[in-house]
Amino acid sequence: MSVLDNFDSWKSFLGDRLHQAQGQGMDQSAVSDLAYEIGNYLATSVDAKNDQEAVLRDLWNVADEKEQHAIANMMVKLVKNEGNQP
Repeated sequence: MSVLDNFDSWKSFLGDRLHQAQGQGMDQSAVSDLAYEIGNYLATSVDAKNDQEAVLRDLWNVADEKEQHAIANMMVKLVKNEGNQP
């Protein structure tokens, strides 16, 4: 089963990656830029596996670049308390 199949698994996976990146010294600006790149990749190259991902993809696709950065930043905030924290 892919982490993309279940939204809670996806949030936990993202939370783990966020904590790992922060633990290795990645600053908030770099995290934000990476979240934007991942969001763009997912919206353009990966089929949504559930309703939540479909909504995020649709929002991403109608947003301008500034709004896409805001969506990426909100996803970072959403998952900051997910996953295994050090």
